[in-house]
Amino acid sequence: MHVSFVSDKLERQFQTEKSLVRAFGDRAKRIMMRLDLLKAAKCLADVPSTPPPRRHELKGDRAGCFAVDVTGNWRLVFRPNPHPAPLAPDGGYYLQAITAITVIVVEDYH
Repeated sequence: MHVSFVSDKLERQFQTEKSLVRAFGDRAKRIMMRLDLLKAAKCLADVPSTPPPRRHELKGDRAGCFAVDVTGNWRLVFRPNPHPAPLAPDGGYYLQAITAITVIVVEDYH
């Protein structure tokens, strides 16, 4: 999948392992693993919804976005690109059609 970032600052944080460690500390290695998984997927349907990555759709003020688990309560949050994503006949998202994402944030939103 093609991965972009919501801001230049976030993109700089993801550029190197050193910048990831500086920004996210001991979570950096797991963040790199999740980003590699997302980049290797052909579409969002290829990202497992089971742990450890546990791709899941968000609700409430983050409706239309997705996340994958990093560690503990920390999540890598992204939205389909273009946004909003295409809907399937059952009303859910057509995950096979989502081939690009924009990373929004890495945070503990719990």
